[in-house]
Amino acid sequence: MIPHVHQRAAFESFSVSAALILLAAAYVHGWFRLRSLHPDTLEGWRRTSFFFGLFSIWVAMASPIAALDHKMLTVHMVQHLLLMTIAPPLIWLGLPVKPFLNGLPKSFVQALNAPLLRFALRRIGKALTHPAVCWFAAAGTLVGWHIPAAFMMGLHFPMWHAIEQTSFLVTGLLFWWPVVQPWPAASKWPEWSILLYLFVATLPCDILSGFLVFCDRVVYPVYISPSPALAQAALQDQECAAALMWTCVTVVYLIAGTIVAARLLSPNRSREDWILESHTRFSTEPPANQPSVEVF
Repeated sequence: MIPHVHQRAAFESFSVSAALILLAAAYVHGWFRLRSLHPDTLEGWRRTSFFFGLFSIWVAMASPIAALDHKMLTVHMVQHLLLMTIAPPLIWLGLPVKPFLNGLPKSFVQALNAPLLRFALRRIGKALTHPAVCWFAAAGTLVGWHIPAAFMMGLHFPMWHAIEQTSFLVTGLLFWWPVVQPWPAASKWPEWSILLYLFVATLPCDILSGFLVFCDRVVYPVYISPSPALAQAALQDQECAAALMWTCVTVVYLIAGTIVAARLLSPNRSREDWILESHTRFSTEPPANQPSVEVF
């Protein structure tokens, strides 16, 4: 048993749950403010998508299942998939930026409107959301944390475990930003490039999954057992975890690519039309007592 695992699990579960509740409350507050001002601003399914995204994060980081990641590699892989592949697109489909800005205190929103800060946020946002940056951040996180030394460090030390899971989520959000293009994103790349972006993104996953599936030994020492029967079970667990990642990532990326391809081949509606419509809905000037903000 890894030291302090129960204390770590209890603390992480409480802190993550509290943070997600606050995010949900801010989103709902901003949602209702937007709906009262502009009834057609956000479709109901987007709110559902956002909450499913938060629920996926809770399952990965704060549910009873999350405490089993030190016993089964498959559980760790489920966490990774939820944080990098499932939750981020669901959250971005909820178009959370505008509800959050409308749910924050007016003084905070006015501070964001300061010219210097607004300029800095735009520059930082453009740099971070460049497709190349998003791709390499996600790929580096995936490969880096599955290096045995980094993997073991994340399991043994609570701080590094929290950093590991946070990096999965943050880079997952970055990766899916160019794909979903939520408000206030602006499309500067041809739509067909997103298909290439998704295809190339499967390669690090394929290499890592293939190695874990076909490796004839347990890669991570924490799962090694002196018992031959348990050692064989650990190897099967490793193969199951890798196959799960391989299959899930392929299916999710295939679904995303199919949607992009269908929109690309549609004679009546392009990606630019969809983004323009989204920006137009959000460009309506709010009342004088509610300043607007465009971060990016």
